[in-house]
Amino acid sequence: MTPELGASLPLWSILPFAGLLLSIAVFPLAAPHLWHRHYPKIAVGWGLLTALPFLWFYRGAAVHIVLHTMLREYLPFLILLWSLFTVAGGVVVRGTLSGTPGANVALLGIGTLVASWVGTTGASILLVRPLLRGLESRRHRAHTVVFFVFLVSNVGGALTPLGDPPLFLGFLSGVPFFWTLRCLPPMLLVTGWLLGVYILLDRRYYGRERPGPSLAPLRDPVRLDGVQNLFLLAGIAACVLLSGTLRLPVHRFAGLEYPRQALLRDAALAGIGLVSLRITPRALRAANQFSWAPIREVAWLFAGIFLTMIPALEILRAGAAGPLRGFIHAANSPASYFWIAGGLSSFLDNAPTYLTFLHTALGKFHPGLPVDAGVQRLLVENPRILVAISCGAVFMGANTYIGNAPNFMVRSIAEERGIAMPSFFGYLFRWSIPVLVPCFLVVTIVFFRSYG
Repeated sequence: MTPELGASLPLWSILPFAGLLLSIAVFPLAAPHLWHRHYPKIAVGWGLLTALPFLWFYRGAAVHIVLHTMLREYLPFLILLWSLFTVAGGVVVRGTLSGTPGANVALLGIGTLVASWVGTTGASILLVRPLLRGLESRRHRAHTVVFFVFLVSNVGGALTPLGDPPLFLGFLSGVPFFWTLRCLPPMLLVTGWLLGVYILLDRRYYGRERPGPSLAPLRDPVRLDGVQNLFLLAGIAACVLLSGTLRLPVHRFAGLEYPRQALLRDAALAGIGLVSLRITPRALRAANQFSWAPIREVAWLFAGIFLTMIPALEILRAGAAGPLRGFIHAANSPASYFWIAGGLSSFLDNAPTYLTFLHTALGKFHPGLPVDAGVQRLLVENPRILVAISCGAVFMGANTYIGNAPNFMVRSIAEERGIAMPSFFGYLFRWSIPVLVPCFLVVTIVFFRSYG
């Protein structure tokens, strides 16, 4: 992956990525039967429309990038997601799941706190099923799932490298593990804003439903079954953390470098998932209405997304030499880093987007220094820049369904339970723009505006 290749790519090479986004947005509404039967073909078709011309014109360099993307990025992404989905699917929360506004706010708050320590994906998969069971007696449910995506699947991951992949890449680049706790003040503002909006909205909906006898609160105490899977979740978190701290020999195959710690991590994650399947009684998964449909949908769609994103990410990596040089030059203040890194993270993989703008900041403020030394200087002399990049990449993953992997998975699980979730554009224009954008403007004014 070289900046020269990204500089030579035309901007129209991202059209298949736009086509896949439009397919995800339009087909479920315009042709739902066609979409549900053929979405794997549609996703892979757009992916091939990117990959084949790319391979034809750029030959060896393109082969390397495609293999790196699918084997070193997509496959580990899918293994981690599968292991979390499998293990969390064996944890059953029973008892008082009333679905009242207070209970829902409590669950959203707990999930937001948990996400930074088990990851947004782990927290989402662990808590979405209890949330949905509590909502079974409610008529208005989709808004609660949307705020769950906002908070648990995105905002909650801002405090540690375990929370969200962008921060983990920062950790690998030399950012100390607990340095990201500096994101706590913006995170508290966003969390307070979203919980406040949610409680007002949910009380309104709940007031319309209250006459129904089915809404009477349950009396059973809360308890967990499948507790053994919580230890497996801790094992997954440990595997991810160790893979970022160990320095083992590198293996080379087909022109790619495979750090041994990454291979061991992926093998361990797959093994943990298989152990969960072996030791968890089927009755527990049945109680969770567990099925493989959501992870299957994510696997196919993100295969297409990872392929079609290649030109966009290569153009970004080219920096000022590429056709998106205007975006790169515009990043010159904490506010601009927050909005540009965040805006691109709404549609692209937020991990490489974070890394791109981290390197952009290093090149602008500390040119010529090695990455580790540059990061240390940035932390001391321009810490608000890195806080802005971190918050933008993590928070604004909530802007669209594809901004972060758990968004789409939560949506898929909710739809499998019969909840009519908003479409791609419905989510964007009815929820994320009216609710999130004003909040992010306040965050900009309070934390990221330039002084003097």
